[in-house]
Amino acid sequence: MDINYAKYLPLSEATFYVLAALREPLHGYALMQQVEAMSEGKVVIGPGTLYGAFAALEKQGLIEKLSEVERRKTYGLTDKGRLVLAEQVKRLTIMVRNGQFALSFLNRGEAA
Repeated sequence: MDINYAKYLPLSEATFYVLAALREPLHGYALMQQVEAMSEGKVVIGPGTLYGAFAALEKQGLIEKLSEVERRKTYGLTDKGRLVLAEQVKRLTIMVRNGQFALSFLNRGEAA
């Protein structure tokens, strides 16, 4: 699958966590809980934000509705969503590696 990643990246923090939480199919409330747990409480997504994100991500083809029982809709990642998430993780890995290097350099200067 050939994807123009510039169209999707960088992901917002909330979008990143939504995609990462959808490593398994989830409905909205479970996804909100999962995002809060994964982010160690740093990211809390409310229903309005979540359902807006679901609509946008579904339109972009990154997630899909898998089922709807009563009012509970379950979503999962598409192949495209997995690829975009993987590309974001690569970007973040490079950022963390460079940030750690910069901090280690700066911390050596403090020790002198």
